[in-house]
Amino acid sequence: MIEQLKHPLQNLAQYQRSAGKQAGFTLLEILIAMSIFAMIAVGATQILTRVTDSNDLSNERFEQLQELQRAMLIMERDFLQMVPRKARINGQTSPLVIAGGEFELDSQDYAFSFVRQGWHNPQMRIKRSTQQGVAYRLVDNQLERLYSNYVDNPIGSEPKTRVILKDIESFKVEILREVGTDKQTWSNNLNSPDLPAAVAIILQSTVYGEIRREFRVAL
Repeated sequence: MIEQLKHPLQNLAQYQRSAGKQAGFTLLEILIAMSIFAMIAVGATQILTRVTDSNDLSNERFEQLQELQRAMLIMERDFLQMVPRKARINGQTSPLVIAGGEFELDSQDYAFSFVRQGWHNPQMRIKRSTQQGVAYRLVDNQLERLYSNYVDNPIGSEPKTRVILKDIESFKVEILREVGTDKQTWSNNLNSPDLPAAVAIILQSTVYGEIRREFRVAL
């Protein structure tokens, strides 16, 4: 009877010893698990970095597109309100309504100047007219809009400058003198005693490449 009881007890002790050996993870298993988790973490970090970079690039492109749209709206407003007004330059009246050309007005490419109307002056409270002298030029890869408070500025006065576009490699201007005739050709000879029928600007942008935009002048 005693011998019969020993066998079950021995079997129970062997089972407990084998179960104790199998409890927990070995060092190799832990290292393998850590390696797997590390690879998952690296992959997740790379995906998050790519998403963040893509979002930053998208925001940058969106801001550049907004800047381009604002610049086009500014130029369209100026050209649509162009008037045949001859301004005095250095105290002398110019015979030209529009003027410009290559390297004029300290531009590193073309420049274009004219007079526009429609400059808001509520109830004429400001001591100036609703007309404004405007010019465009390229300086240090930036398209600048020059303007002044008065069309006929005193000698020595400097215009105000506003950068409307950046990363511009070249700036060209062409004018169309007549529309609907056989003489309908674009010219880069900008000096004229009369208003053109249309104005074209050609920009070489580092972001968008070549951009050509044509504006009709309200005669």
